[in-house]
Amino acid sequence: MELLPRRPAWPLTCLVLLSLRPWPGANAQAGFQLQQPQKEVSVIAGETLTLSCTVTTGGPNGPVKWLKGWGSGSETIYDQKDTSTWGKRAVDGSNTDFTILIRDVRPEDAGTYYCVKFQKAPTGDELYRRGNGTVVVVQARPSNPTVSGPSDRVEPGNTVSFICKSGGFFPSDIDVNWFKDKTPIQPQLRNVTPGPSNFTYNMSSTVTVTLQKDDIHSELTCQVLHTTLTAPLTRSYHLSQILRVPPKVVMEPPGPMGLNETVSFTCDVQGFYPGSVTVTWLENGKEMNTESTPQPTETSKGLFDLRSTVSVQAVLEKNGSVFACRVVHEGQDPLSRNATLLVAASGQKESNSPYTNGNSLFIYVAVGVVCTVLALLVIAILYLIRVKQSKGKSSPSARLHEPEKSSGTTTQDSDPNNMTYADLNFTKEKKNVQRVIETWTWCTSARRPGGLPRAPRRPPPSTPASRSSGSERGCTGWGSRGPGPPQGGGFFGSTDCYGTCGLGWKHSLWHRG
Repeated sequence: MELLPRRPAWPLTCLVLLSLRPWPGANAQAGFQLQQPQKEVSVIAGETLTLSCTVTTGGPNGPVKWLKGWGSGSETIYDQKDTSTWGKRAVDGSNTDFTILIRDVRPEDAGTYYCVKFQKAPTGDELYRRGNGTVVVVQARPSNPTVSGPSDRVEPGNTVSFICKSGGFFPSDIDVNWFKDKTPIQPQLRNVTPGPSNFTYNMSSTVTVTLQKDDIHSELTCQVLHTTLTAPLTRSYHLSQILRVPPKVVMEPPGPMGLNETVSFTCDVQGFYPGSVTVTWLENGKEMNTESTPQPTETSKGLFDLRSTVSVQAVLEKNGSVFACRVVHEGQDPLSRNATLLVAASGQKESNSPYTNGNSLFIYVAVGVVCTVLALLVIAILYLIRVKQSKGKSSPSARLHEPEKSSGTTTQDSDPNNMTYADLNFTKEKKNVQRVIETWTWCTSARRPGGLPRAPRRPPPSTPASRSSGSERGCTGWGSRGPGPPQGGGFFGSTDCYGTCGLGWKHSLWHRG
């Protein structure tokens, strides 16, 4: 059997020699290092997140990646071989610095990030080295607050609620303050709820305010404070947005006007807000055509005033006509004030005195006082008359000098002054009293003018015949200075009468002739 020639053994020798030679990267693999220095990073949403990672040279072939989370639920943030990932290299082309940037961070980006070195394997990339991880905390600023109030305007005196809202913030701790014209107000309710992504929170705060008439220039302010803010967020709400102040309508009625004079009716619309108002004039219920439309003027308090005037001619046909001022403010029910035109006939126009200006109370009081005074005067006069009459009845019409000596005889004596006194007897006739008074009046009127009467001289002694003739028919003469009694009447003797009566009188000096 022939033996074949053997191949040279030098290739095998080369392989052995090569195997005995050390690999250039063996020592380098053993010294490979991966450093992830950040343990925790806090970032505010919207800002750029920086994650640091460095490796040494050498190591096995394979990419460096950034992963969010670990395990089956991890997410690749950066891949050295895939540029479509949203993490970007801070230093492009570097083989040792694998720091990445994540721009416009969102709250949901919070988590733990790992820098990982992979090596190639037949089945794909295998984990070679992993960093310790960096915890990322994303703080979210609250959104600018909004303040809302009632949908419709509200009149003063009512209590209304205002709501301040803000959202999208993290962490959940947040403070809210309310102010009215820089004066703090205690909120009634604050509510913090999770946001839709479960990484943020929303807040709402409610406050109640009782509106006042002077709140036109007032405002409410909602102030929000959060750890992510360097200065508080504020939002103001002007109360004039929801306040409605109804007007006060005043219309002074004019006094009676002269015929064919021009009279002006004035309607004052005072203290209303907002300034949109409509004024309409009516005559007996029918709308009038006015010459111009006045515009409201703003006061220092922010309210509005308006004056509307209409002029008419005072003719007889318009006497008693009713003129009305109708005011409509902010679509509310109309307010009306009326005045009646009074046309006075020629020469009968009343003056513009307080009596025609509605001061009827003064008139009533004055009339009452005058009537009371007059009534008191009348009562006083009647009382004086009654007292005087009572005194007249109590005093006798004639002074009886002496009582009757005997029934059926009358005596007459003389005094040293030549005055004759008579005793009177009124018992026989009931009607003699009135006649005596009449005669008394006649005797008084028969006095001597100018003073008291003189006492008549004592007559000479009479004879029995003369006594007999004068005893039945009275005195022969009523006196030397006075007239006799009236014709057909009797006579009455007293100290005021001038004559001397005979001593033969019986019962009374009164006797029918």
